[in-house]
Amino acid sequence: MPLYEGLGSGTEKTAVVIDLGEAYTKCGFAGETGPRCIIRSEIRRPGDSKPIKVVQYNINTEELYSYLKEFIHMLYFRHVLVNPRDRRVVVVESVLSPSHFRETLTKVLFKYFEVPSVLFAPSHLMALLTLGINSAMVLDSGYAESLVLPIYEGIPILNCWGALPLGGKAIHKELESQLLEQCTVDTGTAKGQSLPSVMGSVPEDIIEEIKVRTCFISDLQRGLRIQAAKFNIDGSAERPLPPPDVDYPLDGEKILHVKGSIRDSVVEILFEQDNEENSVATLILDSLVQCPIDTRKQLAENLVVIGGSAMLPGFQHRLMAEIRYLVEKPKYKAALATKTFRIHTPPAKPNYVAWLGGAIFGALQDILGSRSISKEYYNQTGRIPDWCCLNNPPLEIIFDAGKAPPPLMKRAFSTEK
Repeated sequence: MPLYEGLGSGTEKTAVVIDLGEAYTKCGFAGETGPRCIIRSEIRRPGDSKPIKVVQYNINTEELYSYLKEFIHMLYFRHVLVNPRDRRVVVVESVLSPSHFRETLTKVLFKYFEVPSVLFAPSHLMALLTLGINSAMVLDSGYAESLVLPIYEGIPILNCWGALPLGGKAIHKELESQLLEQCTVDTGTAKGQSLPSVMGSVPEDIIEEIKVRTCFISDLQRGLRIQAAKFNIDGSAERPLPPPDVDYPLDGEKILHVKGSIRDSVVEILFEQDNEENSVATLILDSLVQCPIDTRKQLAENLVVIGGSAMLPGFQHRLMAEIRYLVEKPKYKAALATKTFRIHTPPAKPNYVAWLGGAIFGALQDILGSRSISKEYYNQTGRIPDWCCLNNPPLEIIFDAGKAPPPLMKRAFSTEK
C-alpha cells in the first residue's frame, strides 16, 4: 500500500502507474519516488521452455489479449497487491505504440480488470515532468529502438521524430554472434572448447548479464580507431589495446572466457554510421535540423536521455562527444548555427525516468480526473482518444443530439454535484 494512504479520510486512492516496455515493465504507485517492481515483460506457461514476450505487435488480437491479461494479473496480484477496481491507471507508452496494442490493453483493463479509469501518457513528455522543464529534445534508447522526439512548450513536435533499430536488442544480437565466433569455454572435462560445441545458442538473460557486467562504451577517439580497425579494407588501421579478458561462470562447471576485444567493440554498433550515415548521434542532429529554426537553440541546450541502453557506462559522454564531432561536418554546420549542447541529469536512473514522470502526473488529482478515460465513457463509445489529438471531437458530433452524452470522468475535487 502506498505511503500515508490511510491518513487522508475520504480522499481518492492513489493511481497505479504502469510503464510497459518491450524488455522490462515498471510498475508502482503515483506520488512515489520509484517503482515497486521492475520485471521482465514476459510470461511463462507450463509446457513452454521459453518465456513468451508480452509486448508483441505482429500477433493477432486474441493472443495479445490473453498475454496481457495474464501479465497484468501478475502485476496486480503478485507485485503491487491491490484491487484493480479501486484505483485509476496511468499507462506510460511510447509514441510509436500501435493502435491495436493500445486498444487491446485498454480492453483488458476495462473489461477484465474493471479499472475505474485509464490515462495514456507519452513517455517522452513524462520524462520532462521529472525535471520541471517544458522544452527539450528527448532520446529514449531502449530495448528495440532508439527514438528521439523534440518537445517544445509541452507540445511534442510529432513531424520531427526519428527512430533507428539500435538498442539493447541490436547489442544482444551482435554480442551473441561474437561470443559464438570467438570465445572458448572451460568445462569439468576439457578446456578451451569452442562455445558452439558446448551450447548451440546463448540464452538472452546470460547475454544481457554479460553486457551489463563486462561491456562499456569507449571515448570518441578510441571508438573511431576501433571502428577503423573493424572495417579495415587496406590493412593499415591498427586496433587500440583491448581491455583485459573476463571469465564468466555459466554454471557450476562451465566457465566462459570473454575476450577483451569484445567488451569494448560490441556496443560500438550504436555509434557506427551505417550506409545512410545514421547513428544514435545523427538521430538527434537530424531531428534538430527538421525542427522550426526558432526552437533549435533551446532544444539543443536541453537534451534528455532516457531508456535502459543509456545506462551503459560511458553512453552520455560518448553521445556528447559524437554530437560535437558531427556538428562540425558540412552536413550540419550550415544547417545548425548553435554549437552548444547540454544534457540534463534527471532525478532517477535512465531506465525508469519515464515511469517517475508518470507517477508525478498521476499524483496531480485535478489533471488525472479531467484527462482520464472513464469506464462508462469506454463502455458507451468503445474508443480511446489519442493523447496527441489536442482537440478531440466534441461529444455531440459522436452521438445523436437526442441522447445523453456518456459521462466523462469528473475532476477528483470537483464542486459539481
